[in-house]
Amino acid sequence: MQPSRRVMILYNPAAGPREMTREIQAVARRWEDQGWLVVMRITERPGMATELAHEAALEGFDWVVAAGGDGTVNEVVNGLVGLPSTMGVLPVGTGNVWARQLGLPTYPMVHPLRIQAAARLLEVARTRVIDLGRANGRYFLLWAGIGLDAQVTQQMEPRDRGTKRLGALAYLIAGALIARDFPAMQATVFIDGRRRIRGRTLGVLVANTQLYGGLVRITPQALLDDGYLNICVFRGIGLPWALRHFINVFGGRHLQDPAVKFFTGRQVLVETRPAVPVQVDGELIGHTPTLFEVVPRSLRILVPPTAPASLFQDST
Repeated sequence: MQPSRRVMILYNPAAGPREMTREIQAVARRWEDQGWLVVMRITERPGMATELAHEAALEGFDWVVAAGGDGTVNEVVNGLVGLPSTMGVLPVGTGNVWARQLGLPTYPMVHPLRIQAAARLLEVARTRVIDLGRANGRYFLLWAGIGLDAQVTQQMEPRDRGTKRLGALAYLIAGALIARDFPAMQATVFIDGRRRIRGRTLGVLVANTQLYGGLVRITPQALLDDGYLNICVFRGIGLPWALRHFINVFGGRHLQDPAVKFFTGRQVLVETRPAVPVQVDGELIGHTPTLFEVVPRSLRILVPPTAPASLFQDST
């Protein structure tokens, strides 16, 4: 008898504050007990999850499950674009923003049943087809950051396990230190061919989802399947402006601030003087200028019943 489901688990042992091999193996055994064919592969280098995910899709696996952090999820996304396999996630990273966005359990890593709870939610998940963003040929699921955001990423990554245990606190400290000396960035932002912003800017965020850093809903209007990207431009320069934006973002008031401009669009071109780093889903991909585009309905994902209905056009 053929197994009812074929699942490839791609585990990144370098993700998160501690090693989780036993927990992932327990999930594999759970699914095998249900009659599924489960193959677990361990990644050994950057980019390997993309290669393995692509191979799994071509071999006809129904699910490809990223067991790692958001960097691992991004790699799997880049291996599955436009292919019939469906992506799931077991959150064993540090930030786990995508898992948080879907309402999967991300309580402390020491909790013995955390990954099992996430696995049970995947078992009853629905499949949906969503949009992705693309920047210079690299696909992203969450967001792209230009300027201060990416500068922090450049300084922080890769992190050792001790730093990862600090979670978001390490990023907040680094952000404050970098903002103090961040150079005056002159940014020009074109959206769908029209110039919308030109001037001194701390950063530009191009988002596909609502959550930022797993902490705040920075683009609460974002839908995963509407064919648009959501763009936030944070005006100003220096630590005082960074603190102002930080306070407003965490207070949910940033979109009422005249120094924050919000747009939606299908294509975004960001040019800066000087050139500044660009990151997607927490991974550096180069420097400006950068063209961002939405790629509609290009990825199949598992959506657990805990996911907010507000993520989709059809909330049923």
